[in-house]
Amino acid sequence: MVRNLILDMGGVILEVDYRQIFKSFTEFGCNDMQSFFTQQTQIPLVDDFEKGLITPAQFRKEIRNIIKKDLSDKDIDTIWNSMVLKVRKDDVELLKILKSKYERLYLFSNTNEIHLEYVKEMFYKALGYDVFSSLFDKVYFSNEIKRRKPDSESFEYVINNANVNKEETMFIDDTEQNILGAEKVGLKTYLLNNHQTLCEIYNKGII
Repeated sequence: MVRNLILDMGGVILEVDYRQIFKSFTEFGCNDMQSFFTQQTQIPLVDDFEKGLITPAQFRKEIRNIIKKDLSDKDIDTIWNSMVLKVRKDDVELLKILKSKYERLYLFSNTNEIHLEYVKEMFYKALGYDVFSSLFDKVYFSNEIKRRKPDSESFEYVINNANVNKEETMFIDDTEQNILGAEKVGLKTYLLNNHQTLCEIYNKGII
């Protein structure tokens, strides 16, 4: 029996499009950035940023070195945040039902300081309250816990910190490699693919 849920953020309760970053870089005259960042793989700089190992200032400096352009902090943040599209309001509203249905509800997201500040404001503007403190028993952001999916140690950290039984806990994500990482440590999993939503799988009785 599943008693607890751990949800991803981007692609689950937040609409994202990683390709938008490339389009935004092109608008600033930076081409051929496809090898820089995708949903599946990314350069070590992004991994380090998502693990909170470097500051936003260090990240921006390295971006300037990569693109060979002296973009402002604001321009870099605009490019970086362009992948974040909108809040999935219906799925967020569903969390209220899931919170009462399951014993505990958690969020575990690979993110970084620039994105996190931006999405917190986006959620608040869209819904008028703090989603993270109101709807989740606890949130785990990779840059804050210094660990990121799909590494086994990141899942073990969340499981131990949340003090949940992994056999009674389901992890939901839209990225296959993260699902495989969760399965490796013994979590039950569900992969949201083909633009599935939480509402759709709830209506099908999956959660």
